Amino acid sequence: MTIQQNTDRIQTTHIGSLPRPHDLLDLMKAKFNHQPYDQKVYDQTLAKAVADSVRKQVECGIDIVTDGEFSKPGFFTYVQERLEGFEARPNQKMKIFQKEVAAFPAYYELYFKEAMMGGTIVPITPVVCVGPVKYRGEEAVQKDIANVKAAAKAAGVPDHHVFLPATAPSGVGINEYYKTEEEYFHAVAVELNKEYRAIVGAGILMQFDDPFLPDIFVEPDLDEKQMKRRAEMYVEAANVALKGIPPEMIRFHTCYGINEGPRLFEASLPEVIGYMMQIDAGSYSFEAANPRHEHEYHVFETVKIPDGKVLCPGVITHASNIVEHPELIAERIMRFTKLVGRENVMAGADCGFSSQALYKTEVHHTVVWEKFKAMRQGADIATKKLWAKK
Repeated sequence: MTIQQNTDRIQTTHIGSLPRPHDLLDLMKAKFNHQPYDQKVYDQTLAKAVADSVRKQVECGIDIVTDGEFSKPGFFTYVQERLEGFEARPNQKMKIFQKEVAAFPAYYELYFKEAMMGGTIVPITPVVCVGPVKYRGEEAVQKDIANVKAAAKAAGVPDHHVFLPATAPSGVGINEYYKTEEEYFHAVAVELNKEYRAIVGAGILMQFDDPFLPDIFVEPDLDEKQMKRRAEMYVEAANVALKGIPPEMIRFHTCYGINEGPRLFEASLPEVIGYMMQIDAGSYSFEAANPRHEHEYHVFETVKIPDGKVLCPGVITHASNIVEHPELIAERIMRFTKLVGRENVMAGADCGFSSQALYKTEVHHTVVWEKFKAMRQGADIATKKLWAKK
């Protein structure tokens, strides 16, 4: 058995980001907008918020816990904080959701204003690589490690049931410095490897966040051959970034979108799965509770996962305030166990519940905890059936 496989029950986890408490958001807003704040108070507030969150995760029945990504305002700010060679470009057009936004302009005008973009403590600003990439996040990642390990210890959680998310090379920014995209992604990969090694070196799992892989297959300017090459380039860079790290210490995560919306213009799991499974990870997390994708579990009727690898399908969604019924969650879990075995399925969420640091998250923080409780109840129902004495 590998470290992420089940032994006598279905394990539960989630994807990382959780709604931040408002006292922490107030301090983060001051810090990242270059306003006066007390660093000691900030550090104490952050450590307490992580401890409270881990305790709540355990109380709700989450087995594999994390820090809620409480130290990170969002992907792009995180990149600027931990990597040299990038500058923010407020007027740079973001590629995400292009087809979707064009098809539903009235919906997304309101959505971006009130939900995804409206309550961020730091504006969501794309970043561009303008010089040599160099990792500078040593102090920041060590703070994350210390906070989550202290919180886990206080909650009675062993280190190997703790994870920290970190971005993939594909999620870092736009290249204007390196001669080729391949050179750029490989340079980013080599530097991010330093953060990954720090996390795994602390004895905890690392979640490799790559929500950008499926986007390749809906990019309007790419033909089929270009899509294939770009996906291969992502995989190559991912494995460079993960070089020297035991796969059993890595969870790969991808998703199709972070929002509630029509979600018509998304890749399918069959398009992505072949590339996912080439990445050197011990488990693979993906959306499976999203009603646009729930049926795609059938792909594992033909796609066989290697020995010792674990699937972590979403059995609760991050884009709805409806709390899933435990019986439905159990059904979702068992669809996968029938195809890949009970030891190889970990119950998870589709994506994070606060990918940006927001005062108002799409799913209310009180509902998140109820979803986690329902996931544990559903996992217990599935466990009882799967490990029933004959």
